[in-house]
Amino acid sequence: MSGFGGNCRVGAVLFFSAWITLAALNRLLRPAPNGCQMTYMYPTYIPIPTPKNVSSDRYGLFLYHEGWKQIDFDEHVSKLDGIPVLFIPGNAGSYKQVRSLAAESFRAYQNGPLEHTFYREVSSTSSLNELEDFSLPSQYGRMLDWFAVDLEGEHSAMDGRILEEHTEYVVYAIHRILDQYKESHVTRSNDGVRSTGNLPSSVILVGHSMGGFVARSAVVHPGLRKSAVETILTLSSPHQYPPIALQPSLGQFFSRVNEEWRNGYNKGVSRTSSPKLSNVVVVSVSGGIHDYQVRSRLASLDGIVPSTHGFMVGSSSMKNVWLSMEHQSILWCNQLAVQVAHTLLSMIDPVDRQPFSSSQKRIFMLANMLQSAAPQSLSWMDRVTGSQSSKFLGSDTRVANELQRNNSISCPASVQWTSDGLEKDLHIQSNLVTVLAMDGRRRWLDIQKLGLNGRGHFVFVTNLAPCSGVRIHLWPEKHRSSIQNEVPASKKIVEVTSKMVEIPAGPAPKQVEPGSQTEQPPPSAFLLLSPEEMSGFRFMTVSVASRPTISGRPPPAASMAVGQFFNPAEGTRALSVGRIARSSYDPEEIFLKEDHPLALTLSFSVSLGLLPVLFSLRTAGCGIKNIGDQMEADKNNLCKLRCFPPVALAWDSVSGLHIIPNIYSETVVVDSSPAIWDTHHEAERTTVLVLADPHCSYKVSLRASLGAATSRFFLLYSSEILGFMVAVILFGLMRQSSAWERDSSVPSILSAIETNLKLPSPLMFLCFTPILLFLAFLFFTTKQNPRFGTFLFVTIICYIVANGFTILLILSSKLIVYVAALLHVFIKRRWQSWEDSTQSPFIRQFLALSFSFQTLKIVQMIKNNPSIVVAFATIPLVCFVHPALGLGVLLLSHSFHAHSALCSFLAASFRNIAHNKDQHKSKMVNNPILLSKSKQDVMEQILPMDDSPTAAKSFTDSQLEVFDCRHGIMILHLLAMLMFAPSLIAWIQRIGMGQNFPWFVDSTLCVGVILHGLFGSQPTATCISFKFPGRRGHEVGLSFLYLLGGYYSFVSSMALAPYRALYAIAIIGFICCMSRILEIRGKVRGDISSRKRHWHRH
Repeated sequence: MSGFGGNCRVGAVLFFSAWITLAALNRLLRPAPNGCQMTYMYPTYIPIPTPKNVSSDRYGLFLYHEGWKQIDFDEHVSKLDGIPVLFIPGNAGSYKQVRSLAAESFRAYQNGPLEHTFYREVSSTSSLNELEDFSLPSQYGRMLDWFAVDLEGEHSAMDGRILEEHTEYVVYAIHRILDQYKESHVTRSNDGVRSTGNLPSSVILVGHSMGGFVARSAVVHPGLRKSAVETILTLSSPHQYPPIALQPSLGQFFSRVNEEWRNGYNKGVSRTSSPKLSNVVVVSVSGGIHDYQVRSRLASLDGIVPSTHGFMVGSSSMKNVWLSMEHQSILWCNQLAVQVAHTLLSMIDPVDRQPFSSSQKRIFMLANMLQSAAPQSLSWMDRVTGSQSSKFLGSDTRVANELQRNNSISCPASVQWTSDGLEKDLHIQSNLVTVLAMDGRRRWLDIQKLGLNGRGHFVFVTNLAPCSGVRIHLWPEKHRSSIQNEVPASKKIVEVTSKMVEIPAGPAPKQVEPGSQTEQPPPSAFLLLSPEEMSGFRFMTVSVASRPTISGRPPPAASMAVGQFFNPAEGTRALSVGRIARSSYDPEEIFLKEDHPLALTLSFSVSLGLLPVLFSLRTAGCGIKNIGDQMEADKNNLCKLRCFPPVALAWDSVSGLHIIPNIYSETVVVDSSPAIWDTHHEAERTTVLVLADPHCSYKVSLRASLGAATSRFFLLYSSEILGFMVAVILFGLMRQSSAWERDSSVPSILSAIETNLKLPSPLMFLCFTPILLFLAFLFFTTKQNPRFGTFLFVTIICYIVANGFTILLILSSKLIVYVAALLHVFIKRRWQSWEDSTQSPFIRQFLALSFSFQTLKIVQMIKNNPSIVVAFATIPLVCFVHPALGLGVLLLSHSFHAHSALCSFLAASFRNIAHNKDQHKSKMVNNPILLSKSKQDVMEQILPMDDSPTAAKSFTDSQLEVFDCRHGIMILHLLAMLMFAPSLIAWIQRIGMGQNFPWFVDSTLCVGVILHGLFGSQPTATCISFKFPGRRGHEVGLSFLYLLGGYYSFVSSMALAPYRALYAIAIIGFICCMSRILEIRGKVRGDISSRKRHWHRH
């Protein structure tokens, strides 16, 4: 390396990479909080017989039965009469993972649908005119028959071939299930038993992890029957990219399936025919921030399935769930299993007892059952300005008329209560309304009067049950026209209670005795009304039920409701990237005085999925004057008694809604994926809505959490780092090749990487240039325009971390090779000394025999042509066994040659040391020439060399250059082999179960890598060059190819396809092979004069 400056750069990069790695591991290895409840069941798995002519005999199909009693399998299968649902396990998953979903489906069918009050929240958000006659089911028409495929726990996330085989078997399983229903129907008909419903014509697919992608792959499989699958539900499944995007065939398989899905929703040449997938709906459920294996960005359906036929919902924003969960716990989490069970049962038409044939009805039901109305209620936050908040004062009554015509937002008849029992009305004169008890009163608020000065928005937070505990109505102003007044008042009054959004409530306060109160309970619902929604109305009423009328449930510890007319601009805080970054050492503080806006909107200009923030909220006061120390000690308890616990709602366009109840000190993280090439600007920022009681004052502190940021960095961009490491090595080989072509000293691969880190020229040329080219390419081709600053920052961090990992890998491998070479030279010198001193005839006979063996013609041919041996050993392995095995043999060859070169270098260095010592001793003895000659003969037997001062290149320097070049190539091919390491693990698991040949694309690329190792690993190969077309006399050497290959690997990593770096290595290998062939042919014909560089004098 180039002195102290180079050592400092390498040390800084290593320190930065090590800090990020250790901080991320420290965060990721902590147990994630889990609020899931366990699911209990009595499982029985009934095998479905498989015909003998099925090729995939290693897999199996099972039918789930819930119950503790023993049953006859054949009799149970013959009575199949439900709706078939096929569960597909994921990577290394088991068919027994179906038990939680199947058991809850069985109980849900027996217990019946959820209460109708469950649907009131989302009924006001639907705008589908086609579904006006659509009614929610009052009872489930048919039970679900859960099937599961046994895929032997194979690692489908690691190998594209396994994914393809799983897809083929799932297609067979779908056909086998439908045929089984026909067989069961025939059996019942022969026995005289009448069926209760029509035969199912389609199967509902439920897939976990990679099983969800297999389900989508089966739908576009050419062998699948038409309309055999119309509904797919995936749980924590990757759809955009593979989680481990290292194997080329796996990445291409994903791309091909997604492209077929995009085309499946587009009309073909004949516009009269409907698209192939026009009746298929897909719902993707992501695990959220605690799912470290499949992020929400991977589970998104954007660009694959249109919004009319599918959507993604996070488990943390799913109704009745509100939890982020780990990758495996999403299968057994009882809250989610219950919700999924009722969702699937609700899609069954009670008339024909089949899943709804209309895709719109199915997607409507899925949205009603899974999605919360909170995102629609928070949509006003994106467009709030100070000037817009006063527009409600106009006389436009269009919104009012629409609300009057929409009767769907009224409370259900089963929970209605009249206002006859209400006591004296209260008229609220301030913009803040408070309910501290279920007093049975109705509170009147004048919208026009209280909404002055821009306070046109209304927010209402409560822990009372909507409709049964509290109701809100909008009243129009009394018109002077007699015609208007003839309309009954009940027709002009609009109830907006059902627009209230329920949220998860935190733990309720403990009661010392019945009826006692220690602090305010957390809110369980909120309502946000914009000026447009209140336009045309004059009054608002908040009616509170009397205490005994809460649907028969016991009353809460304390009833609470707080409403406020507010100006959103007063409660909005915009935080720039600089302020957020500075808060890591200087926390950002916000003080909220009493009578502050109930809704505090924090707009972060950078996504909290990239830079999480530690949010701390401390109660500063609640209107109590300090009269002494004893009062100060009890102030917090008194404030908790008066003010409700604050709630935070973090909204992200990718992961959805994340609600944090009782937020006093919490790290706010969203599961977004910023700084990705196809990320929209909406995903680059996060909005957090904090609902805090206006009766109290608060001190809000925001601090960027660097520990959480490092863990998010590794979760989002770890798959890209390996591709950047390939680019780093290619840039280093470019530096080595360029030095050789200029007849200068060839640096080591570590020195080359250190030189590439210099500022400004090398780093600007090798890092900033490909970023700018990539962004320009995106802008002119795909019209994608990610935020430049964030994208540039994250890419540079990835590149620096890749340099750190590469340097660590180089130092580790160099240490191992040096230790092995030192041991080899030491043992060989000892052996030579012992061989000269021994007089054993047996040893001399053995040495003579070994010498004669080495003189054999075949041994000499193998010794003189090692490339042929390596080619015959590696190419069959990558083509017929597994690519990683062939690349492993290639690595052994590189290690052997690097070891030999290093041994020669060390032996020559030892000889120089010994020679210098002998010269020093010769001055003190009478016969120094003889002494020096005797020492020289000993070393000459170890390794012949020539270090004469007149040599063109010393032997030690030449051997060191050979080692440096071999070492760089070895690291490059080691990274190439690591890309196939996950696939090798899956291949080893399948040993003895029948193997197929590797995919053609994997084998072809690995052959190119092998050719690069055979023809591009020696320093003499770097002098191969060819004339650039159209340029006279200008030759393009191998260094230029390495530069292009590094650029391509860099860009591929930014495009979330690091496996494409293998394309660059393979193309360089094929070019080296062709160049060597042309060079040999030119020498034979005498057309080309080689300009090889002299290493040393022979």
